[in-house]
Amino acid sequence: MKVYNLYFNGQLTPASDGKVFDAINPSNGEVFAKVASASLIDMQSAINSAREQFDNGEWSKLSVQQRGEYLKKISQLIRDNAFELARLECADVGKTIKHANLIDVPTAAETFDFFAGVEKWLSSKELDIPAPVRSLIEREPIGVIAAVIPWNYPMIMTAWKMAPALIAGNTVVFKPSSKACASVMRLAELIETIGLPKGVINIVPSADHQTASELVSNPMVDKISFTGGTETGRQVMQMASINIKRMTLELGGKSPNIVFADSDIDAAVGGAMSAIFMNQGQMCTSGSRLLLDEKIYDVFMAKLVEKTKALRIGIAEDYATDFGPLVTCEHRDSVYKFIQKGVSEGAKILCGGKIPTGADFDKGFYLEPTILGDVRNDMFVAQEEAFGPVLCVISFSSEEEAVKLANDTKYGLAASVWTKDEEKAKRIARQIKCGTVWVNTYGGFYNEAPFGGYKQSGFGRELGMDGLYEYTQTKHICIDKTPGGTPLVSGWF
Repeated sequence: MKVYNLYFNGQLTPASDGKVFDAINPSNGEVFAKVASASLIDMQSAINSAREQFDNGEWSKLSVQQRGEYLKKISQLIRDNAFELARLECADVGKTIKHANLIDVPTAAETFDFFAGVEKWLSSKELDIPAPVRSLIEREPIGVIAAVIPWNYPMIMTAWKMAPALIAGNTVVFKPSSKACASVMRLAELIETIGLPKGVINIVPSADHQTASELVSNPMVDKISFTGGTETGRQVMQMASINIKRMTLELGGKSPNIVFADSDIDAAVGGAMSAIFMNQGQMCTSGSRLLLDEKIYDVFMAKLVEKTKALRIGIAEDYATDFGPLVTCEHRDSVYKFIQKGVSEGAKILCGGKIPTGADFDKGFYLEPTILGDVRNDMFVAQEEAFGPVLCVISFSSEEEAVKLANDTKYGLAASVWTKDEEKAKRIARQIKCGTVWVNTYGGFYNEAPFGGYKQSGFGRELGMDGLYEYTQTKHICIDKTPGGTPLVSGWF
């Protein structure tokens, strides 16, 4: 059986205590690989490696263009091994093979390529100051970056965090989730072949809580970039506060998907399904609250339920599968309990809501795509994140009510608005308190555009210029240009 080792200080190595954890295929419950589980000593060694490279190595001294050449090599490695990486993502996470092939792996490659070419964003800028000075703004790397990602999008999250951190001149200690990281560990094996300076990238998964905590609290780490649940995000903030570390947090969501009567109904139905059922609903941006104009409620729901019932549930590796398993048995069971909680509050199951049975499903972690009607926005299921394929449908009667419902949540990550009236869409988008609003679409992520949340969905941004600058320090250099070389400060005393 394949064993994936840790990668730090430029080498692939087993865990110092020999521990591993299983990589389990959620389609059939079988162990398909084992992954080294970093010990506390391993994590400290990885951090030391990153620190030594940043403080005394060559990486931060290379030009942006030179660092970009390494990013291009990583991008090409991903493209050259795309099918293998997609199959690993499929086997480890349970996302459908067409999803992994068409979205996740190409997106990761494109992100490394994009940030390889952002030299202009990191170049020195001169300010126009009404004084006899030359004022320069420099963007410098922060230092050692601790990047922590969840299990739902391993390849994409790796690229989103690594690429901007590296091009800015930082070194990275990267901790993928022990629930699903086989694709990332295979990428580590590939990265080991390109001659990257030792300590620039360090990839250390661990199933041990103390080891993970060390990455966040260690004083040699300068910044935390964390994507995960809101409750874990709070704990990360507390640990990072001891050393006043820089932070980027991308946390939970309960995103509203607002559909008006003047929308293209068929397009909105398809968009609503993608918003909640892609990756089996295991997305922080999941459009889990469908806010539906009461004028089209019956027509829309009839179409939505019919199309949802027609989704083909099956093993993730089958190209004919529309809807695969959830990542683990425990997670599947927690989402199932979430559905039952909704029913106990008065919600009505319009379709799905069950764990499928039969020979095709008994060994995997399957759950039917579920739609709940008669949901009130004050219900537990409308306020808390299921992180699974559970859609809560809430009707509204006016634009004002739709906006109020959309904002009545502790989260603020994303939203969608469906209407043919573009002015109305822009008006509503400006009122919704979240980081991204899609109009007549869902889930458009672009390397050029920033992504992140409001409220308890976190702070800071991924991607775009804003995301790049999350990994830089801003320095102001002020050069006196007073005629004669005697500024006022020289003669003050």
